[in-house]
Amino acid sequence: QVQLVESGGGLVQAGGSLRLSCAVSGRLFILYKVGWFRQAPEKEREFVGSLLWSGGGTDYADSVKGRFTISKDNTKNTVYLQMNSLEPEDTAIYYCSAATYGSPWGDWGHGTQVTVTS
Repeated sequence: QVQLVESGGGLVQAGGSLRLSCAVSGRLFILYKVGWFRQAPEKEREFVGSLLWSGGGTDYADSVKGRFTISKDNTKNTVYLQMNSLEPEDTAIYYCSAATYGSPWGDWGHGTQVTVTS
């Protein structure tokens, strides 16, 4: 189907910024959206935001709206999650996922850890 590989996680102080990357490959012609999700310790995985593969429209969770931005580099088939004004509550493993026309959020990357210190 679709393969996704995240990178760019790390340790950052509150108020800082970090950019995550999600390299996408495979059957891109069936790709509808690429989404970012996160899972904090002892919490359920939650939606962060998504981007339409064709057209580039985006939507975000209220908790990150105005601080996080999703974009895409068409030449590299890579989706980015720019995270600004980071808060300790943003600490989580961040995953990217692919929604295809046949399977919503059916393919996932391995995740990348983001830790925000106060």
